[in-house]
Amino acid sequence: MRVAIADAGYLSYDVERRVAASIGAGLEVRQCATEDDVLDLAVDADGLIVRMQPVTPRVLDGLTRCRVIARYGTGYDTVDVAAATERGIVVANVVGFGVHEVAEHAIALLLAGARRVVAHDRAIRAGAWDIAQADPIHRITGSTLGLVGYGRIARAVQAKLAGFQVRTLVYDPFVAPEEVRANSAEPVDLATLLANSDLISLHAPLTPETRHIIDGEALRLVRPTAVLVNTARGGLVDTAALLEALDEGRLASAGLDVHEAEPLPPHDPVRAAGRAIILDHAGWYSEESIEALQQGAIEAVAAVLTGRRPASVVNPEVYARLRSVADDRQA
Repeated sequence: MRVAIADAGYLSYDVERRVAASIGAGLEVRQCATEDDVLDLAVDADGLIVRMQPVTPRVLDGLTRCRVIARYGTGYDTVDVAAATERGIVVANVVGFGVHEVAEHAIALLLAGARRVVAHDRAIRAGAWDIAQADPIHRITGSTLGLVGYGRIARAVQAKLAGFQVRTLVYDPFVAPEEVRANSAEPVDLATLLANSDLISLHAPLTPETRHIIDGEALRLVRPTAVLVNTARGGLVDTAALLEALDEGRLASAGLDVHEAEPLPPHDPVRAAGRAIILDHAGWYSEESIEALQQGAIEAVAAVLTGRRPASVVNPEVYARLRSVADDRQA
């Protein structure tokens, strides 16, 4: 058997080599930039692991032996899951590996924005001093936190901010209101959350329904003193509308770990936004989370290749399809 990794982004692949060897599989790691690169690497691979490289129908059509695609991460929008399912390929992701890291990263951005840490650092380095009242700061303790999406990470943010005695509003149409209330939060619609939150943190998946969920209309609802943080997916926010809101003073600060275009282009206007704190999609990162991520991805591949089910399957319906195909062959 053979396992291919199409994104060479980690310092070591010893974990993957060890697990692959334990099931009798070889492992090849390569940095792929195009669909043709992926096909050249993985045309005869039994399992494929990707990080940022898109897996399109064309790529899937060229994978002659692939039984499983695992993604380094929780999100899987780079993989055409429906096309993989049609071809009987299991798609797996790694969940839970960076919950604490992303939650802590979101909190760091929320606090930095609310306390104007980065803006004041820049101003002081440029020669300013005693600028607090010229750039008003409001107390965080007793403020209102708005969580858009209420999965593991959002709940960790709420728990870690509990010491600030914040009131928590939640918008998540897929979580029962009773469950939200049981966690000491208030279920509300998105408009109510935006209009009443001092700290807004995005934790929704990127889907056709959530793309640009924070658009110009949504940003017109927020308080001018509010801080908006996105550690989920860049496509949740209409970047042009966000920059306009910041420029016009309709939003106090934005903390952006994720972007609509990644890597962020050199001359992207986000880089020049003075009220924005920008990072390079690093919220998931810690030495501990990298190890858990790499282990989770290769174990998902190993599970499928040895007839077991991975810990997290994105397309569980593929198993019904595989059984149907097997039944047809037996008939």
